[in-house]
Amino acid sequence: MLLQRVKKRGHLTDRELAGFVAEAFRAVDIDGKRLLCIIPDRTRTMPMAAMFRALCETLRGRVAQLDYLIALGTHPPLSENVVNEFLGITAQQRADTFGDVGIFNHEWQNPDALTSVGTLTEGEIAEISGGLIQEKADVLVNKRVLDYDILCIVGPVFPHEVVGFSGGNKYFFPGLAGAEILNLFHWLGALITNPVINGTKDTPVRDVIDRAAAFIKKDKRCFCLNVATDGCKGIFYGTPEDAWSAAADLAASTHIVYKDHPYESVLAMAPAMYDDLWVAGKCMYKLEPVVADGGELIIYAPHISEVSVTHGRLIKQIGYHTRDYFLAQMRKFQDVPGAILAHSTHVRGIGTYEDGVEKCRIRVTLATKIPEEECRAINLGYRDPASIDPNDWKDKEDDGLLLVPRAGEVLYRLKEGNPQPASLDKP
Repeated sequence: MLLQRVKKRGHLTDRELAGFVAEAFRAVDIDGKRLLCIIPDRTRTMPMAAMFRALCETLRGRVAQLDYLIALGTHPPLSENVVNEFLGITAQQRADTFGDVGIFNHEWQNPDALTSVGTLTEGEIAEISGGLIQEKADVLVNKRVLDYDILCIVGPVFPHEVVGFSGGNKYFFPGLAGAEILNLFHWLGALITNPVINGTKDTPVRDVIDRAAAFIKKDKRCFCLNVATDGCKGIFYGTPEDAWSAAADLAASTHIVYKDHPYESVLAMAPAMYDDLWVAGKCMYKLEPVVADGGELIIYAPHISEVSVTHGRLIKQIGYHTRDYFLAQMRKFQDVPGAILAHSTHVRGIGTYEDGVEKCRIRVTLATKIPEEECRAINLGYRDPASIDPNDWKDKEDDGLLLVPRAGEVLYRLKEGNPQPASLDKP
């Protein structure tokens, strides 16, 4: 059964969220059971402190054990201080008030932290992908999920470059996944490309994720939230599939902006929660469709000094390129993980590669602390952030300039004529 609450005007208060959580579990058989909440990290806007307290108030005293697992995917683990800040508690409260609540980071690179729950066959992957990928995948997931009776996903839903809309079973894959399945479906999303998949509800990648999640034979529940920087507009509770579906429908109306014309220059201001280019690339993903052919997308993030905390070495090795650049030279890049190739293509955008010449549709420029020589070496442009005044882009849409504060969670599209990649021949 799907339970939902959406505010037509204003936003849900912390008290209203707590009431919704209590209502969701009122008639659920949770007494004496072990329950694991699967939550996001700090790279998503989320009223996590309010939800943490609401869940603890509702569940403790009924369940035998309540724990939290942070669905990092391949993001760096959160320190204890960062976790406490994210959950809105002090170190003393964590030790005393919430001392019986376990809080864990996912460990995607630790084989001892993972277990196989099944295999997606080559035939299944070929069918789902329409023949774009023909290989099997071992479905590895954090083995903690097997220690609980109930798994409860708690997270927001936004348009997403790999899967279409985030949330739901995506908190298992890639949130709690091992590398093999993660690399496979990220590369599948890259083959389809960001402009095609971002903000599309039903996608082959979502199908892969849902089929992988079906291998986890546990009672699965889900809270999906519709969140903006000024508050939470809606919350949905049910199965991961049902809660996500309803939340994605709402996100399609609240988190996609349609523009009449493309822009020659877009200044995308990355929020502080994006602490490297790996996550700040979302600025490009959400704005690529509204940049004019030959135009420029500037990722303005004076606080960022690294390409990627986790994947920097590999990204610097291959640089940022279009999908077709890699497809023409797959033997050369066959040992590079699919998630790395996917990130590269998503940041660089669509383009062509013919007769050894790469032609990108738009220019992507970094205005960060990353040095100019490093930006050029990875095939991106450079601007000194000190040379940029965001006011120069403000209220200049008629002049072909677009300013997007806190870019990365709202998708921008054209009302007509969104850019499309070249057709892809199946292997």
